[in-house]
Amino acid sequence: MSTPRGVRNNNPGNIDFNPRNNWQGQLGLEVGVVGPRFARFDHPENGIRALGKLLINYRGKDGMPGVGGKGIDTVLETINRWAPRNENNTKAYAEAVAKRLGVSITDQINVHDPATLRGMVVSIIVHENGSNPYPSLLIDEGVRRALA
Repeated sequence: MSTPRGVRNNNPGNIDFNPRNNWQGQLGLEVGVVGPRFARFDHPENGIRALGKLLINYRGKDGMPGVGGKGIDTVLETINRWAPRNENNTKAYAEAVAKRLGVSITDQINVHDPATLRGMVVSIIVHENGSNPYPSLLIDEGVRRALA
């Protein structure tokens, strides 16, 4: 069985490469694949940091009308932004993440809370890669860097 693309790229959230994003530890566009699109990172902690930073940044963006409060503050809104419908079954993705967090897809969440952010990060890693290959300390370090 081959290693998932997100793990190979130290980018377990499968964040698209954008040269305008100067992520800590970003090495550039992935290599060795047909149709490269995802960023590569030097270490998984920095890929996890970028994942966490994006989730935190989403909080200030416009949410979905009639869902949650002002801005993106629910699992449904977050995953709708993270994994657009044109590429994913967004509702199923959001339901899987919410179930892992122990909330409804439309419950308000606080991604500035370390435990909530960690839960979101791990859930996205599992969904994007089929499992979470990282030890707890590595996840904790990536989340700590995202909140710093």
